[in-house]
Amino acid sequence: MTPLQKSILSAVKRRPMTLRELQNNLQVDNSRLRTTVSAMVATGELSLRNGAYVPGFATYENQADPDTIPCTLVKLAARFGFASRDDGQGDIFIPGRALHGAMPQDKINIKLFDRPRMEGSSEGEVVEVTVPNNRFAGTVCLSDDGRFAVEPDGCRDVKFLLAKQGSEGVQLGDKVGFLITHRGPRHSDHRAAVVEKFGSSDRASECAKAILYGRNVRQEFPPEVLEEAAAYDNAVIDPTEAARRMDLRGIPIFTIDSAETKDIDDAISLQKLEDGGYELGVHIADVSHYVRPASALDNEALERATSIYYADKVIPMLPTQLSNGICSLNPAEDRLAFSCLMRLDGQGNIHGYHFVKTLIRSRVKGVYKEINALLEPAEGEDLTALREKYAEVLDQLPLMDELYRKRVELRKQRGGMEIESDEAKLIMDEEGRCVDIVKRGRGTSECMIEEFMLLANQCAANAGRTNKVPFVYRVHEAPDAEKMEKLSATLLACGLNAKFKNPIPTQLELAALLDETRGQPIQTPVHTGILRSMQKARYDTQPLGHYGLVLADYAHFTSPIRRYPDLAIHRILSDMLLGTPAARMVKDYKEFAQHASEQSSKKEVDAVRIERDVEDLYKAEYMHNHLGEVYTGTVAGITPRGVFVELDNTVEGFVPAAQLCKGEPQVVDGVSMLDPLTGRSWMLGTSMKIRVAGADVALGRIDFEFMTE
Repeated sequence: MTPLQKSILSAVKRRPMTLRELQNNLQVDNSRLRTTVSAMVATGELSLRNGAYVPGFATYENQADPDTIPCTLVKLAARFGFASRDDGQGDIFIPGRALHGAMPQDKINIKLFDRPRMEGSSEGEVVEVTVPNNRFAGTVCLSDDGRFAVEPDGCRDVKFLLAKQGSEGVQLGDKVGFLITHRGPRHSDHRAAVVEKFGSSDRASECAKAILYGRNVRQEFPPEVLEEAAAYDNAVIDPTEAARRMDLRGIPIFTIDSAETKDIDDAISLQKLEDGGYELGVHIADVSHYVRPASALDNEALERATSIYYADKVIPMLPTQLSNGICSLNPAEDRLAFSCLMRLDGQGNIHGYHFVKTLIRSRVKGVYKEINALLEPAEGEDLTALREKYAEVLDQLPLMDELYRKRVELRKQRGGMEIESDEAKLIMDEEGRCVDIVKRGRGTSECMIEEFMLLANQCAANAGRTNKVPFVYRVHEAPDAEKMEKLSATLLACGLNAKFKNPIPTQLELAALLDETRGQPIQTPVHTGILRSMQKARYDTQPLGHYGLVLADYAHFTSPIRRYPDLAIHRILSDMLLGTPAARMVKDYKEFAQHASEQSSKKEVDAVRIERDVEDLYKAEYMHNHLGEVYTGTVAGITPRGVFVELDNTVEGFVPAAQLCKGEPQVVDGVSMLDPLTGRSWMLGTSMKIRVAGADVALGRIDFEFMTE
């Protein structure tokens, strides 16, 4: 707080003052005073009542209060909110009367109630907003008295009146970006101004823009980044740099991606050795050669930390001159690569590896669907054209399939878990509307590439750990005891009395459960329960291993165009190859690795949420054209309020409990629902016939109606 802000606050604490009275009292420049007062009103430090200024809610009075808990408000509804403790010790429930106008992503201080309404729960009151968040996206609506208002996304039934200035031309149902220009002690006292107009909330594409605005996703690159990127327009390989590298252009290297992929950052090669073993090459775009430390490109890449993919669009981590140009391993073009050359025995076990800077030339842009057709040809299918396209690498395909299947067997032996889950592929028309949704298939080639990338990632982490240099690892820790208790309850509700040798089961024990229930009626609850029991994978500077993959060493090395951790460890490994002394490595990279790990973990969570929420918008847009149609789906989630039903195309909708039960529904561990009056019950994984009753694009919500057989 500036000295002037403190003086203003001190003055109005003595008695309410008008702007003129503040001017006379403080003897400060009038323009500066007006600007400061306006800013303090916007952040809640001052409130205007009856023409005079009084202390607002966010007055910083409790900053040193040891009884308050620093938090971030993460959810807001009309009558309650939830705050996440900054110390990571869980969430706090806040009744509506105790929110005092706090908004999502506000940094707040909370004082816990001495006597919460529910014994043992954490409940409290907002006593201070330390850092307000005033930027939101929302939908234009009407207030209770018929005036234009805006409802922030994710804050159902919370409305702010719109200021007239800046809201000209907005219509009911428009998606907009807005700022809170005035904060009061209650949400109903807040006022907002529109700063960006997107379009109708009936269009998923416009709602997606609003989500990106509300989550502070920067879609345009700053001028200084574009200026650096422009140097790589139509770039070619520097002959001097090429001469310093291992030349692998004589080896049949190629890429395999989806047909629409433009940022190609990994390629492969495979040779059978005379001793029956294999030499597998995983060749990754050498992005670190072009994106230098502390450059504008590097700073922006670290800030974004990941590319965001949604519908048919991408918000790239790097400008297209690099992501689709000089760094993309396009066919028939020389490219700088960072290669991991691995030696495996006849059973597929890895026996050695080395990393080397290389010059490569991809022979062909492979497509998953086409490779699958070559590996598993359908009866009578004419593959002449495909065999011609892949002529230079055709001999490698059976060999790759052979090695992949050996690797699958090794993964099973160590307890690698295969949890069944479906991904959606949205089919868009020329106007950007979702016109179909299909399951994203995974054939042999998709799984094969995943396994080969996993091997290179494993080697990268091993190199970092054994050389004891600062590093960015991809870690996945074992489940905790609390999550295991919930899993045990789920398994019991499914009729499985699973006995584990220790409180935390081994991966082999969980993998056996997955295999035992695969294809059975209880597959969905068991697989979902095990998935929910897992910790979230993240980035860390310590080699904590990967529980799900059953690997002591794991990192992300294979996607530096779209993930910053990969770029970070390319940079570290590059210095290792140059023989940089360990002490210098620690000095140069210790803080860098820590910051990259923390930033990348945070941005990954943000990106996943954005991609999921935007996908929900497009699914609602698609189902809006199928209102009234009847489908048979699978119960995918059970709550006391109702059940979630998933259709074959991955679309999920909600059926209220009131439609299913005549009595009070009895829910057992989120696995089953029983109507005590009729005796009817539903369980995760059971079929349910439904009718599409509603689809709200702006909310990404789909409502189903239960249909009796």
